Amino acid sequence: MNARTMSLRGRSKGRQAANSSAMDAAARWGFMARGTIYLLIGLLALQIAFADVGGGGGEQADRGGALAEIGEQPMGSVLLWALGVGLVGMSLWRLSEALFGASGPDGRKASKRLLSAGRFVFYGFVAYSVLTFAAGDKSGSSGDQQSQDITATAMEQPGGRWIVGIAGAAIIGAGLWIAVRALRRDYHKHLKLSQMSRRVRQFVDVTGVGGGVARGVLFGGIGVFVLQAAIEYEPDKAKGFDATLRSFADAPAGRWLLALVALGLVLFGVFSFAMARWRKV
Repeated sequence: MNARTMSLRGRSKGRQAANSSAMDAAARWGFMARGTIYLLIGLLALQIAFADVGGGGGEQADRGGALAEIGEQPMGSVLLWALGVGLVGMSLWRLSEALFGASGPDGRKASKRLLSAGRFVFYGFVAYSVLTFAAGDKSGSSGDQQSQDITATAMEQPGGRWIVGIAGAAIIGAGLWIAVRALRRDYHKHLKLSQMSRRVRQFVDVTGVGGGVARGVLFGGIGVFVLQAAIEYEPDKAKGFDATLRSFADAPAGRWLLALVALGLVLFGVFSFAMARWRKV
């Protein structure tokens, strides 16, 4: 057996593993975990909008606040571990896409696989933060503090100001990309549309478009603050989910803008649940 044959067999086995029922379950569990976190972040942001806009009280409207809310529920510790494991599953699924290609005719394109690799790193980081929180380490639970710490560390490097500025511009671009893809309903190509009724498709579109646009606006806002930190050379200008959401309250009709974005994040959480059911994996 020559090396080429062995390589082809190895790739074939890898694709079989990537398309296995275990990987399918891991991906769907991951979507459920993502949906739970975004749903709670949206609900916490709604509380801020109508109870404490611009104030410092209440839970953080970010991943740390969502995890704290879960931890206070009956069997909260078990739920936290379940979320962490689900996000590990999401990360591994994205890794399998990066290594062997995603579903669909263009799933093996280099650009698609590179995007999956980026998502693998992102969800791996999120999974790690959730699992460390579940294990009792709350030191990194503040997304705002994490953003400032990462920005400060980056600025200490040679050319750090440029690195942070480019990162801020990239996050703004990512937010715009997320919103545009949602408006174009690009997620349709990943759904089992033939198995969905007309009402289900309409419901998914409401959650997918509304949730995707709100998520894009939030990421865009985070990018603006990172870019501002680079321009003014002040790491403390960087913000995470919570501070960015609260900053919307300073805009005209701020309470309602914050409430609208918060409602969109709730919709994105529901959309993630729909993806867990109808996504092609």
